[in-house]
Formats: sequence, C-alpha cells, structure tokens
Amino acid sequence: MAGTKRKKKNVLWNKMHIPHCEDFKQWCIRRLPILEWAPHYNLKENLLPDTVSGIMLAVQQVTQGLAFAILSSVHPVFGLYGSLFPAIIYVIFGMGRHVATGTFALTSLISANAVERLVLSSSQNLTTQSNTSMLGLSDFEMQRIGIATAVSFLGGLIQVAIFVLQLGSATFLLTEPVISAMTTGAATHVVTSQIKCLLGMKMPYISGPFGFFYIYAYVFENIKSVRLEALLLSLLSIVVLVLVKELNEQFKRKIKVVLPVDLILIIAASFACYYADMENTYGLEVVGHIPKGIPPPKAPSMNVLSAVIIEALGVAVVGYVASLSLAQGSAKKFKYSVDDNQELLAHGLSNVISSFFFCIPSAAAMGRTAGLYSTGAKTQVACLISCIFVLTVIYAIGPLLYWLPMCVLASIIVVGLKGMLIQFRDLKKYWNVDKIDWGIWVSTYVFTICFAANVGLLFGVVCTTAIVIGRFPKAKTLSIKNMKEMEFKVKTEMNEENLQQVKIISINNPLVFLNAKKFYTDLMNIIQKENASNQPLDDVSKTEQNILLNSLSNGNCNEEISQPCSNEKCYVILDCSGLTFFDYSGVSMLVEAYIDCISRSVDVSLTHCTASLIKAMKYCGNLDSEEPIFFESVSAAIGNIHSNKESLDM
Repeated sequence: MAGTKRKKKNVLWNKMHIPHCEDFKQWCIRRLPILEWAPHYNLKENLLPDTVSGIMLAVQQVTQGLAFAILSSVHPVFGLYGSLFPAIIYVIFGMGRHVATGTFALTSLISANAVERLVLSSSQNLTTQSNTSMLGLSDFEMQRIGIATAVSFLGGLIQVAIFVLQLGSATFLLTEPVISAMTTGAATHVVTSQIKCLLGMKMPYISGPFGFFYIYAYVFENIKSVRLEALLLSLLSIVVLVLVKELNEQFKRKIKVVLPVDLILIIAASFACYYADMENTYGLEVVGHIPKGIPPPKAPSMNVLSAVIIEALGVAVVGYVASLSLAQGSAKKFKYSVDDNQELLAHGLSNVISSFFFCIPSAAAMGRTAGLYSTGAKTQVACLISCIFVLTVIYAIGPLLYWLPMCVLASIIVVGLKGMLIQFRDLKKYWNVDKIDWGIWVSTYVFTICFAANVGLLFGVVCTTAIVIGRFPKAKTLSIKNMKEMEFKVKTEMNEENLQQVKIISINNPLVFLNAKKFYTDLMNIIQKENASNQPLDDVSKTEQNILLNSLSNGNCNEEISQPCSNEKCYVILDCSGLTFFDYSGVSMLVEAYIDCISRSVDVSLTHCTASLIKAMKYCGNLDSEEPIFFESVSAAIGNIHSNKESLDM
C-alpha cells in the first residue's frame, strides 16, 4: 500500500517537474521572436529591399550615434558602439519589424544630466587623445562613459523588472495626446541643448527646473560671443538637409534609392574643414580623434547606481514609451501583432547587455523607423545589415571623421527631430475631436519643457486618469425600457427573415483610452462569433449584444482577427445612445473598428450619435461613403438595410 502511494507521488512529481519539449519550444519562440521569422525568411523577395534599407539605416545610425553621444556628454566613439550592440540584441528579442534600436535623443539628454552632475566639467576637450587609458582616451572621458553605462544598465534592469512583473499592459494609461506632447516637449529640449553648437558658443551645462529658459537667457546675455562662421555653416546645413529630405519625400515613388544627404553632408563638411583648416583659422569646434576598433567588455560602474536612479527611471520609462509607440504603429501599418511585455524584455536586455560594451542608453527613434518605411524594408534583416556597415565605420572609417564640425552634427540632430517637432500640428486634431485632450496636450508639453520628459509624462498620465475618473460617474447608462420598446417597434415593422443577418450592438459606457482596446476586441469577437454560428435569430432581442465596457481593464488586443465574414452579407448596427462622452483614443478605435468591419464585408451603421461624435469620427477617419452610415434610430438603420436589400434583389 505504501509502495503504491509512493509510486503515485513519483508520477505526480514527474508530471509537475518534467517540462514537455513542445512547451519549451513554444516558450523559446515566444521569448525569442527571431526563431519564428528567421526560418521562413524569403531570400528572393526580401534580401534586396532589406539590403538597400540596411545601407540607408547605417548612414542614419552612424550620424545619429556621433551626434547623440555628444548630446549625452560622452566621447563620439561611444555613440558608434550604441548604434551596433542594441540593434543586434533587439533583432533577437524584439517583435517590431521596422524598429531600429540605437542611440536616442531623449535618453541621451536624460543620461547627460547624470554625467554632468557626477563628473565635474573640465577644461579638457572631450576628444583629446591620450595613451594613459583604454582606447587612447583620457580618464576624464572614461569616467563620463562609466556614468552613462551605469544609467543604461540600471534603466535596462528596471525595464526587465517591469517585464517580470508583467506590467507592460499598463501602457494603456499612456494616451496618444500624452505621448505626443511628451515627445514634442523633449524634442524641444534637445533642440535647445544644441543651441551652443549651432551658434559656436562656449556655454556651461544648464539643467534642472526651468533650465530651458535659463539657456535662452544665457544666449541673449552673451549674444556677442556667437561665432558667425559656425552660425552660417549651421544655417547652410539645415537648409540643405531640409530641402533634400523634402525632395526625397516628394519623389520617393519615382526613385528607388533616396539620396543619403546626411552622409554627403558629413563628407563634404569634413573635407571643407580639413582643407580650409577651419579649426585653427575660424575656431570651429570639430569632433576630434575617434579610436579604431571595439574595446573588450567591461562592467558598468556599480558604485554609482544609487546616484543615477532618477535618470535610470527616466531612461526606462521614456525610452520604452517612445519605442513601444513606434512598434505598435509599425504593427498596425503592416497588420501584425506586438506584445507589450516582450518589447519590455527586448529593450531592457538591449540596455543591460550593451552597457558592458560602453554603450549609452538606447531606444527606437522615429527618424530611423520612418527611414525603414520609405526605403521599403521587409524584415529585421535590414537592421542586421546596417550593423555590418556600422562595424566597418568603427574599424576603418571612424578616424577620418576627425575634421567633422560640431555645428554640422548639431544641425543633423535638429533636422532629425523634425518628425517630433511637427507634432504641434496635432493640436488642431485634438481641438476638433476633444478639447479636453487638447488641454492635456498643452499642459503636458508645458510641464515637459519646464521640468523634464519624465515629469511631463507623469503629469500627463495623472491628469488624464483623474479627468476620466471624474467624468465616469456623470455618464448615463442605456435605458432598458426604451431599448425594449425600440426592439418591439422594429420587430413589428420588419419581417423576421430580413433580421437574421443584422446584429444590434449597444455601447453602454463612455469610450475612452481606458477601455478603447477592449471595445475593439469585444466588437470583433462578437462579429466573429456570430459569423461562425451563422444561425437565424428568432427575436431581435437576441441580436442585441452589450459590449463589456463597464470594467476599466484594457483587454488584450494582440490576437490578429483575420477570419472573413460568411458568404452572405452581414450587417452591424452600433447603438451609440449609451456613449455619453469620448476622447481621441476612443474615437480613433471606433473609426478603426468601422474600417476593419468594412474590409471584412460587414456593413456598419451607427445610430443615436451626437453631433460631436459624428464630427469627431469624420475628422479622425476617411468616412466618405456613398451610403449613409449615421442614423437617428435603430429602426431607421434597419429600414435602410431593408431598402438596400430590395434594390439588390430587383
């Protein structure tokens, strides 16, 4: 008897502790996305566009790496390392097909606060060559990169910790207006930080609350110290960059390869500076000595981790938010899914592992993602190809960049932030859709430029959540009595046979950022379920489905719903009488659901819509249709469906 019990215990123990091979395989594919797409890579169709995109991406990675390293107050060569290692790690763990991880303006600006605070400024030039330290760089420069790598290491650890706690889904609190305002404000900070290089001025490092305004005050007080040569070269560089990039955008369909104006400008400026001896003749500041090769890995400075907690937290949150928005945009554009938590792991490991190779904090950048779009990249192989060319620069071409003027690099930074700065145009959109979102955008932007990106982000999240919580108690739910009366009226007016493919779905709560994704998921599940069953309905009341919007949870919308509608035409009526208020995120998701339904041959009609909702939907999406989609009542919508059926039958 005891032997039988012991045998049963051993069987249970084996079942609990011996993982199945298939489970381990699924876990590896889920945590290493490269194992899913790499075996199915189509060399014939994808290699050529990925190669072209990779070459163009390498140009961006090199120029931005040099520029953002200086922005991070470290030697330019460390920006080249930051353009190499994080990109490789993200390709292995990340899910964004058009996301190129590397140096990033916002994270560089945040880490610069720690570098300048903990390593006192010296009169020694950052690019001075020395033989007393690794790479031939001075101890002063190695101390600075030690602080920057500590910020990267700790920021990555925070991202990995958030992944372990599975808190990636909490990003639904970060609404589009908040992210737009934060990134625009941070881009304004970056432009302001480059003023001294654009003007050729010597300026002490200024940061902290209202540092944005102190910088401009210092510039106006010392306006006589502006170097005219640097100013003219900066203006010329900005004009050339903007004009050529606009021409590339205008003619991108006619030309297969865009003109790499950043690379051409760097080469031309370096040659001009060398032959005219601008460093000595005009006093222009140049990049200076760039060592060859990659040094052996070294652990970050662990003794300063406690001193860089604030900056590391800023790098973790701001870098992840900016990167996730780009990954989600890419997934939406090319119809695939992105797991929020997996992106946390990918960016966390990119920062942690890269910190051992002298890399500054990394994240995805809007300019690089837009570049991959425009050059026709197909997969992450484009990022791997770009790494080959970055490696070539590190080992062969880097020292030739000695004569590159700093004002030209600053111009490249400023023009590269154009995508973020033009987000000011979003103000018109928010004003037309929801004026509260407009106010949140403006206030978040003001907090960002007055304090910092992480402070502005925190303010935006708190402000948005507080406003929604304050508005929810005032929302009225749908009256059941009126709905039943309406159902009875519809039933008596229309015969039952015509109603079997009509689904009446009532929205019972406000549609805001807290429940927008869940609304979309529930709606698609209802349509998919009804199409699968495809059974006649005996009563109109059976066609009514209440979308589960009472919970503030956001749901998971990572699954791709791709099942088509049945052969017979399907009709959905969304009764919006319970949709008492909405914000931009909610309206955007409603428009997206409408467009997806139309693409699946499901006709959608909306009833009881307020004038503000109709205006917002028309503004957010292209809803111009020959057939009307907005109706005063459910009976009017069903009458329109019935008349359309009769006209088709005739």
